[in-house]
Amino acid sequence: MQVIRPGTSAVGRDAAVRKYDALSALMAFALAGDPNRQRLVLRLMALITTRYNWQRNELAMGQREIARLWCVDERTVKRDMARLRTLGWVQLRRQGTRGRVAQLALDWARIMADTRPVWDNIGPDFVARAGAGEAPEAAAPADSTVVPFRRPDAAPEGGVWGAAAARLRAEDAALFSAWFAGLAEAGLREGCLHLVAPTRFQASYIHTHFAHRLLIAVQAADPSIRGVAVEGA
Repeated sequence: MQVIRPGTSAVGRDAAVRKYDALSALMAFALAGDPNRQRLVLRLMALITTRYNWQRNELAMGQREIARLWCVDERTVKRDMARLRTLGWVQLRRQGTRGRVAQLALDWARIMADTRPVWDNIGPDFVARAGAGEAPEAAAPADSTVVPFRRPDAAPEGGVWGAAAARLRAEDAALFSAWFAGLAEAGLREGCLHLVAPTRFQASYIHTHFAHRLLIAVQAADPSIRGVAVEGA
């Protein structure tokens, strides 16, 4: 059985020390992607470096001000901020009101989990440093010869796993079809969601390569869940 627990946060009192690693992870993630990804991540990095409060994990900036910084119109700001919220990278902490802009927060655990597959592009020292204190979780190698398990694209309906699966599918349909679609919920016990994979190998592979992504999706569906256990059938 593979049990997934929460990792450490990238914000707090040590944020000033870790911020360059966080920005490096975002940079590497952008450079490894297509122009659309690069543009979206660059815009987020612009917000982080100009207006983000690392100690309070707070970003308070109006759409008009963001549009001016990004050199775009407010419609583009709304679209890209919605994309960042869908990714789970940006969260609404307080809704904007008359005379007061919305207060946003960044989910650094999610950002670091999503960028982890490209950490090797920065170097082994970065991987060791950025992953310190986390449960072991290696990124899938780019030239991996592992054949993923192809399953139907439809996400399970209902329950915590149904909501988490729908989120995972919306984020990356190909990844979901390859690795997560074959999982089945086996119950919730003592704050741990139990899932069953078709094989022990698949359970082990999911734990090794996608632990944080899976846990974050489950906790988005039910914040009271402390861990996820994946076992092979």
